[in-house]
Amino acid sequence: MTTAKDLFIIALGHPRPEQAVGQGDLSLALAGAELIDLISAEAVTVDGDHIVPGGAPTLDDRLLDEAAAQLIRQPPHERIEDWLWRRGRDLSAAYQTALLEDGALTRKRSGLLSFGSNVVEPVDTPGRREAAARWEEKEPVLVALASAAGVGGGRSEEEPGFDDEAVTTVVAAVHDAVMELEAVRQRRTIENSAFANLWRG
Repeated sequence: MTTAKDLFIIALGHPRPEQAVGQGDLSLALAGAELIDLISAEAVTVDGDHIVPGGAPTLDDRLLDEAAAQLIRQPPHERIEDWLWRRGRDLSAAYQTALLEDGALTRKRSGLLSFGSNVVEPVDTPGRREAAARWEEKEPVLVALASAAGVGGGRSEEEPGFDDEAVTTVVAAVHDAVMELEAVRQRRTIENSAFANLWRG
């Protein structure tokens, strides 16, 4: 499976009930995972903080093909952060649908991570075992993206090093985007609380 699918499977199995993974956080991390897979496939390169599309290799994954098709190919090329927000919109729901269609997920009555009224869990497939193996081996990219999304004990200040500077840039951008999203959430909470207090007063 792709890094994004592995990340989604890991996210389903690891959040604790009191520390649920946010859909927005996971969607941003999934967009980052897709970009890293596109870098590995030599479909894109990173120039500073911009995404430069390359050739059009066969990616053998519908969602990754969709991601490649959404790349902006004309200069000025898109910034990584802008890509994360644009591609990441509702991406966790898209992965849930795709994995359900592939038979990698099944619906159940209750679970750790749910989207709306849908509660799903991974099916014991070779793909799930591969994702679990990457997680157990603490594969640096998967661990870093999971950490950004709050999976496996939350976000860590110390991330593993990467051999590829482009991957380092993408992971850093994912962390920055997730922090920005959290800041927006906190601001809305404060504004809503102040509004409620105004009406009570």
